[in-house]
Amino acid sequence: MNFRNSRISAALVSFVILTTTAIPVLLTHAQETGHSEQQRAIAGSNLRQLRINRRLWNRQNISNYRYTLINDCFCGPEFRGPLIIEVRNRVTTSITNANTGQPVNPELLQRYNTIPKLFNLIRNSIYRGESELTVEYNPKLGYPTKINIGNLAADAGTFTTVKNLEEIR
Repeated sequence: MNFRNSRISAALVSFVILTTTAIPVLLTHAQETGHSEQQRAIAGSNLRQLRINRRLWNRQNISNYRYTLINDCFCGPEFRGPLIIEVRNRVTTSITNANTGQPVNPELLQRYNTIPKLFNLIRNSIYRGESELTVEYNPKLGYPTKINIGNLAADAGTFTTVKNLEEIR
């Protein structure tokens, strides 16, 4: 078996394990909480897309990077941004307001300050059964570029945009 076939085999095994363990658990949770068949299907689809893109991101093995984060919400201006988040050795080293250059309180952005934490935010929203969740991913690197959780019109949601991601040395 060549390297390419072994990678494909490993990916298939991972997919089978994920679909036979995690998705049935998610669907059982959705049934227990009274979600409709359509909501369960959407949650399953969201979970599959999350897993595919998280694996794609992990394969990049990027540990030093910078990105711009914008939160559209009914929240404080420090949280909205635009914010420049820098990560080195997979740990957030700085968060600054892109408009002012001033540092931002890192406590405000604990769930948003690395790409893996954004994946966790999506996963937790799926498991909570958020009524409105839409996510777009970068097709090349796998990281989330848009995360819409909840309903902005009802003052109960956050629309997050990630852009300008660059690997840094």
